Parts: sequence; C-alpha cells; structure tokens
Amino acid sequence: MTQKQKGILYMILSALSFAIMQVVVRLTKEIPTMEQIFVRNLFVLIAAFVIIRRNKGSLFGERKYQAGLFGRSLFGFLSLITLFYASSHAAQGDVTIINKLSPVCVTLLAVFWLKEKMSPVQIPALILSILGACIVFQPSFQSNPLPLIMAFLSAVSSGIAYTFLGYFKDKVDGMTVIMHFSTFSAVCSLPFMLGSFVMPDLRQLLLLLLIGVFGSLGQAFITYAYRFAPASEISIYNYTGILFSLLLGFVILGEPVKMSSIAGGALVAAASILVYVYNNRGRREKVNGI
Repeated sequence: MTQKQKGILYMILSALSFAIMQVVVRLTKEIPTMEQIFVRNLFVLIAAFVIIRRNKGSLFGERKYQAGLFGRSLFGFLSLITLFYASSHAAQGDVTIINKLSPVCVTLLAVFWLKEKMSPVQIPALILSILGACIVFQPSFQSNPLPLIMAFLSAVSSGIAYTFLGYFKDKVDGMTVIMHFSTFSAVCSLPFMLGSFVMPDLRQLLLLLLIGVFGSLGQAFITYAYRFAPASEISIYNYTGILFSLLLGFVILGEPVKMSSIAGGALVAAASILVYVYNNRGRREKVNGI
C-alpha cells in the first residue's frame, strides 16, 4: 500500500469514527456540550500521553513549532465551539451543508499556503461533492443568519486546523500534535463544564466513554492521514462521513433514508471514485514513462 493509499484509508476511517461519535453524542443529549467536549478531549489526552511516554517522544513539541501547534489547537477548538453553537441554533441540514465546506477550505489552503498542486480533476470533484451534500440534506437556508455564519466559521476554522496538519508533516510527531490539541481543548472547556456540570448515570457514563474512544480514533486517523498524503488530494474523502452518518442514523437511530439522500450520497461517492481513478491513472502513466 502506497503512502497516498494509506492517507485515503485513514481519512475514511476517521470519517467513520467521527460518524459513530456523533451518533453517540445524539444519545447523550442530556449531557451539556462542554462536558461532552471535555470528556472527549480528556480521553484523547490520556491515550496520547501514554503512547508518547512509551515511545519516549515529546509531549508538546519543540519550541520552534509552538506557534504552529497553538494555531492548530486554537483553530481546532474554535471549530468545535462554533459548530456546536450552530447546531444548537439552526436547522441541522443548513449547518451540515455549510460545515462540509471544510474539505474545500483544506484543499484551497493547501494550494495557496502549502503550495500543493491541484490536479485538474479536483475542481469538478469538489463541486460534485458539494452538490451531493446539498441534495442529501435539502437545505432550506431559512435559519437566522448568525448561526449560519458560525457554521461557516466552523468550516473555515477546521480547514485551517487541518492545513496545519499538512504543514507538520515530517516536522512534528502526530501524537505530539494530538496531545497538544487535546490538552488545549480540555483546559479551555473545563471552566465552562464546571459551570453546567451534570453527574452522568451509568448509561451516560458508558456513552461518554464511547465518545472519548471514537473521538480519539477519529482524531488519530485524520492526523496521520494528512501526514501520509497531500491535503489537497485526500481531504475530499472526508465526505464519506455523510454516507456513514446516513447508514448509522438508519440502523441505530431509526432515521429514514430518502431517495434524495441516496442520490446525493451517490454523487459524493462518484466524486471520490473520480479522484481515485484519475490519480491511479496518472501514477501508472508516470511509471510507464508516458
């Protein structure tokens, strides 16, 4: 398996992990958002700490990379806050559509900031993905403007945060990046959690632990995905999360899957396949000297 194929696989596994986490979050709606965020990041923090100590690595990275690490942590945390605010005050379809602009932001930022090259197929593939997402969720865009602005800021913030991951490739260990972000998020969410803390029962506690587990897996997979391959080539596979959410919503939450959802999902899958086939063809031509 090539580095790029590993990046694609890790991106898909990340999308699956986050989709499962979101379903579990729906099942723990009695628990305040900041408490969920704190538990999720505390779990990631502990796991990253154990792994780093076992491998005798750096907990928070070298001093010369601190500005970038704080940038990744800050924008990642802002993305969480703005997304949860938008989700609490606007129609979910509207919020999801706007937030799914994140991979587009990653691709554009990777091109302009990291100087990565965009292949000819990526522009139509990105457009196809956005169109598919619109068909899936059928947004009405009748929500108040502030939550929609917050959803857009969430997409931009996460796009910037994920672009930092590409910058850290071969510079900062992936676990160190995770440790930095989880520590930053846990510390920042702690005061808010204490202000509205709800003591979970046994069922809620188990579900909170699952949020931590799948949040950790999703964070680890996406961190290493951007280390295996250029952001502009693999960020589009983040859209597979839409398909996973539809399936898990149907199986676990009993949410019906509409024909429009299937059609939109097919467009998202087609976009991913288009990029994959194009890149594989280019690789074969290069190997054959064409």
